[in-house]
Amino acid sequence: MRADRLVATLLFLQARGRVTVAEVAAELDVSERTARRDLEALASAGIPVYSQRGRGGGWSLVGGARTDLTGLTAGEIRALFLVAGPSSATPELRTALRKLVRALPATMRSDAEAASRAGVTDDTDWSRTAVGAAGPHLDALRSAVVDGTQIRLGYAPPGRPDRERTVHPLGIASKAGVDYLVAGTDRDLRAYRLSRVTSVEPTGDPVVRPEGFDLTTAWRSLAEGMEDRMLAATVRGRAERSAEPVLQGLFGGRLTVGRPLGVAWVEIAVDGPSPEILAAQLAGLGARVEILEPAAARERLARLAAELAAIYGSPTTTGDAPAGPRDAADGRVR
Repeated sequence: MRADRLVATLLFLQARGRVTVAEVAAELDVSERTARRDLEALASAGIPVYSQRGRGGGWSLVGGARTDLTGLTAGEIRALFLVAGPSSATPELRTALRKLVRALPATMRSDAEAASRAGVTDDTDWSRTAVGAAGPHLDALRSAVVDGTQIRLGYAPPGRPDRERTVHPLGIASKAGVDYLVAGTDRDLRAYRLSRVTSVEPTGDPVVRPEGFDLTTAWRSLAEGMEDRMLAATVRGRAERSAEPVLQGLFGGRLTVGRPLGVAWVEIAVDGPSPEILAAQLAGLGARVEILEPAAARERLARLAAELAAIYGSPTTTGDAPAGPRDAADGRVR
């Protein structure tokens, strides 16, 4: 759009002090004829821009005048570039940051450039698997939110077939590096994980926003509902003290460590979606953890043990000596 180009021209002129038509054309990727018309338009609009012919000539701001189009303080500029400047930023964002750098006073420019190089984002875990990936439909969903257009959303929940539904996109929320679409449906508000979206097709119909809708409030309500479902069950038992770091790594804030049981054991409680899922997650710790309740968790562990024994057989220890049961107080083999 020409208005954007005029602003970019003014910022470039401000940053360079004096420019030629050829320099403006190269910077903005337009013809020299278009660049000249834009400079003349700025002068006609009352911007103190003038041209000087001959060698060393060009276009300048009268008296070195400056137009502060950013309105940002030094602290705000540093914060913006620290957040938006990692090397993983999109090409559009990197272009916008470069333009902003050119618009800044020289005293702030070096600090902003240093902040943009101060961090790097790696979106893979230690197994080189993408973590929190938004999938290929993020841009289309953002456009639908900004344009206020309903969409036909293809979505594949875990363990269920992909199907389409018409939704009213209201915003994008990010939690712990995972993006969600907040959208209205015929029944209520829903949150859709972007990595499970399979297709996005605008319908052309306008979004109907609930009266008084606020994205932050809506997301908090949806997140609380998801957390309630994820923490619907609790298993209780005991664990070796040496297993505490492992349990903390697996469950974080969902783990509660209780009173000591003798020298080597402690009470534990773990919250999760269901007793069966928690049992499966704890099974890998073997005899270092014993689940006492509920019965559904113990039954799941017994089935897992039988299934594994059927495949791998009975375990043996060094020297073919059978392993004895652990003492309840200190965990030592009797």
